[in-house]
Amino acid sequence: MAATTGDYPYAFHIALDGNGLNGLEGRAGVCVFHYDPRTERYAYKIEYYDGVAGGHAVSVSPDRAVGFLGNTGQHLMFYDTSTLAEVERVSTLRFEPTDTSIKGTTHLVWLDATQAVAAIGEHLWQFDLRRPTRPERLGPHGVLLPHAMKTTASGRYVVYGGMDHPLRGEAREVGIFDLEKRTRRRVQLPATCWHVACHPRDDRFYALSFRVLPQDGRDWHEWAMAYFKEYVFEIDARTGEVLRHWASGQETPAHINSDVCMSDGELIYCNGGSGTIVMIDLENFSSFRIIDERPGMADQLRAGRQSLRQITDALTRGSPTASSRHFLAALRVSRGTLLDSVYACQLSADQSLLFTANRGLNTITVYDYPSNTVRLRVAMPELQEYVDGLPWWEDPRLGFHHSTLLSPAPQTQRSTD
Repeated sequence: MAATTGDYPYAFHIALDGNGLNGLEGRAGVCVFHYDPRTERYAYKIEYYDGVAGGHAVSVSPDRAVGFLGNTGQHLMFYDTSTLAEVERVSTLRFEPTDTSIKGTTHLVWLDATQAVAAIGEHLWQFDLRRPTRPERLGPHGVLLPHAMKTTASGRYVVYGGMDHPLRGEAREVGIFDLEKRTRRRVQLPATCWHVACHPRDDRFYALSFRVLPQDGRDWHEWAMAYFKEYVFEIDARTGEVLRHWASGQETPAHINSDVCMSDGELIYCNGGSGTIVMIDLENFSSFRIIDERPGMADQLRAGRQSLRQITDALTRGSPTASSRHFLAALRVSRGTLLDSVYACQLSADQSLLFTANRGLNTITVYDYPSNTVRLRVAMPELQEYVDGLPWWEDPRLGFHHSTLLSPAPQTQRSTD
């Protein structure tokens, strides 16, 4: 559907990596889903970019003019938020090499309408869209493989999670970079944390465990889902102190998280492995509630092409005999389904709507928050509509991954309701 940004108050930008099990190796594109809750009208635009791979996360400049498509293919990739047309593309290899092909600039943080900070190689770099090939190296980031990245409430600290390194092993760390002093701090943790979220008012942040195991016991590139307990750590960005932490037993469906957002009272994150959105109470940091998007049998049967691709890809990553424990763990994590699930999850600025994108079912859902009732669910088009020559029997998933939501400021929303 064609969409004009001005026609809709909400724009849900989602990174796309195409079909298949391993989003780190797929295509690279963007979906923007426009929505008007007053009329229930919606529209969307989808674009894939040739020559870029491993589309992973999107972030939008403060003036909402330019989007960044983070990826694992060693490109800085920018697009026009209104048209999705490519604005700029720069190889990060001209600045610094990388020791593994999955160490890319998957996330960044914007400082203003043109300047941003991102990880390239072993360092953090600050670059300006007006001079994209002349970035400034800020200093070492100090972790094995930096991943999700946010700025704290004051803007002083950049905080980031880290992936397990294919050659250097398990991470179990997060990083903190002081933009004023240009110094780094490494916080050691008992579990690897890919993703982070920041407190809206204080220089605190939250790191969420992402627990996996190497298929063959050595190479963390083609990892398997681990059926272990999961954590969320609350960390003081100024001191690096772990203030509180939440732990859930392995039977809690909170595995393989992706987007993280916050309301005034809850930490909200979605789980592509378990098919849930988990909401942790911020006051006591113990109680939680769950939105369950695990598909029923009818939905699973209708998603046969997706399930077949999941099985095929899993078999390319490990032998069902030698790696039987990993296959069984994956089935426990997914609660018996052969589909991945929710990777995108964002709360509106006025905290009234929660947007999610389900990778396995290829659907976008809008919930009323905090009641968590479904307001709208849209079956998105198949990948075959956007990729020439892809046969009908191929996996039709667009490949939803991380997202960002552009929504009216709370005071604007209240005045128009």
